Amino acid sequence: MENGRKKTILLVDDDTSLLVTLSDFLRFEGYDVTTAESGELGLKRLQVLEPDLIILDMSMPGMGGIGFLKEISINGKLRHPVLVLTARANMAEFFADVDVDGFVAKPCAPEDLLMEVGRILFLRSGQDEERVDAPAPRKVLLGEDDAMVAAAIEAVFAEEGLLVTLVERGPDMIEQAILQRPDVIVLKQIFSKMNGDAVADMLQAMPNARTIPVILYDDSGRLKSAAPPSGVRQVVLSSDPNELLSALRSTT
Repeated sequence: MENGRKKTILLVDDDTSLLVTLSDFLRFEGYDVTTAESGELGLKRLQVLEPDLIILDMSMPGMGGIGFLKEISINGKLRHPVLVLTARANMAEFFADVDVDGFVAKPCAPEDLLMEVGRILFLRSGQDEERVDAPAPRKVLLGEDDAMVAAAIEAVFAEEGLLVTLVERGPDMIEQAILQRPDVIVLKQIFSKMNGDAVADMLQAMPNARTIPVILYDDSGRLKSAAPPSGVRQVVLSSDPNELLSALRSTT
C-alpha cells in the first residue's frame, strides 16, 4: 500500500450476514473497511470518510443503490470509485449510462470480489509501489463454444501469462464484458445464440464496454471485407491460437 497506508473501502449492503462476511474477508486481506446497511447510512459515512473504493449493493430498501449513485454524482460523474454488487436480473438497467468502475454479480465468491477490488484500485492508483514490479495480468474474455478449440486457445494464452475467462454464448459475453471489464475480448464469429459481430456491435453501443478492444476470429471464410465490423479492433481469419495471440499482443 502506498506509504504504508491501508486502502479504505466503504461497503454498503442491507444484508447483515454479507456485510460481516465480506468485511471480515477484506480486512484479513489488508483493507480498512467501513460498513453501512443502507444508502442513507452510506451517505452519512461519506461525511467523515474519503474511501478509496465503495462497494455498493443495488437492491436495498429506501433510496437503494440508484439513489445513492445519484447523490454521489456531480454533473454525471461519480465522486468516488464504485464497484456495484448486483443480481443478474438487475444488470440491464446499468448497461446504458451508469459510469461505475466495475460490476460483480451476486452471489459472489469472496475471491472474485477481491480480484475486482484489486483491479479497480490498481487502475485508480498510478503510484502503487507494490505493483510496479508485478503488473496485473491482462484479463481476456474468450468467446468460443467448441471445447477442444477453447482448450487449445486457453493453453497458449495461459503460457503468455494471460488471465482467461471462457464464455460459451453470445448473450453471456455481453453480460461478462460488463461484469468483468476485461482488457480485451477474443471472440468467435460464428458463435452460439449470437454471432460475434452482433456482440461487438452491442458492446459498442454501451458506454461501459465500448472501449474494450475486440478481436474477432473466423475460419469459415465469411469475414473477408477490408474493414472490420463495427466495434471490432482486429479480424483474424483463423482460430489458430498462435495467430490469435499475435493479434492480442498488438492490441492495447
